Amino acid sequence: MNDESMLLNTDQAAQRLGLSPRTLERYRVTGEGPEYLKIGRAVRYTVSALERWLKGCKR
Repeated sequence: MNDESMLLNTDQAAQRLGLSPRTLERYRVTGEGPEYLKIGRAVRYTVSALERWLKGCKR
């Protein structure tokens, strides 16, 4: 698995984005956050999805 397709949990993704895990959870509910995968009860983010979302935040 390459780095871009590596799956991160909420804590890891939040740390990578510089956000709190709670903020990332709120973004999931409101639809503001990065794309995520729901595998059973687990929520996972790909590194590439986080990078795409960050690029979309540019002003």
